[in-house]
Amino acid sequence: MCFMRRNSKFFLVLFLVALFTISCKTVYQPQSVKYKDYRFTNNSKQDSGLIKILQPYADSVNKSMNTIIAVAETELEKKQPEGTLGNVLADAMLAKAKQVYKIPVDAGFINYGGIRLTSIPAGNITRGKVFELSPFDNIIVLQKLSGKIFQEFLNHISARGGWPAAGVTWQIKNKMAVNVLINNLPINENGVYTVALLDYVANGGDDCVMLKTIPQINNGYLFRDGVIAYFTEINQQGKKIASKIENRVSNAE
Repeated sequence: MCFMRRNSKFFLVLFLVALFTISCKTVYQPQSVKYKDYRFTNNSKQDSGLIKILQPYADSVNKSMNTIIAVAETELEKKQPEGTLGNVLADAMLAKAKQVYKIPVDAGFINYGGIRLTSIPAGNITRGKVFELSPFDNIIVLQKLSGKIFQEFLNHISARGGWPAAGVTWQIKNKMAVNVLINNLPINENGVYTVALLDYVANGGDDCVMLKTIPQINNGYLFRDGVIAYFTEINQQGKKIASKIENRVSNAE
């Protein structure tokens, strides 16, 4: 697949840079979160010939990472039980899952710990920022959950304070999920729901043991690629990335 080839090339470049780093005992010191502000600090003499060979690749990576793909209308924040950053990422998960797998998908989830930034400031969003946000090669997978297992999953993530979600709403009471609505309908214990998740979660990560034995639909599409594509599409429409609190997940009074 084309996206797998693109990522293979990217990580080959990173491997070469890492190899160079190890051989020359070079240390990266971040001066800010911008990739262009990373600089070399030397603990030993560098191989000038190798630097010359790798420089075009480093320039290409830096250029790619600093490409602006979208603009955030306001600051996007990671919070529980619901945050604006989590909402937009869950929206991206659900939208890209439907697009890539070409089948109806009822809901999408992002594990709270999988979001590696606490916020994205208002203004330009670069490709590199998405890599900081989602540095792992997590894949969007689909699982068909019975209503009973779905409720168990929601109870589990409610006990953890709530996760970003799209297509489903619920309240947390005594660390349990109550008043669950899927596509604006009450959850049916005997129903079957198609859910988009990261493969890490579907494989039992974050103690989601209830999902481990359930078959997965997996075509290798990276969540990070999905976020980049989702943000880019919104930007191409002349729109900004906007998100608000919608009581998707809330604490019951």
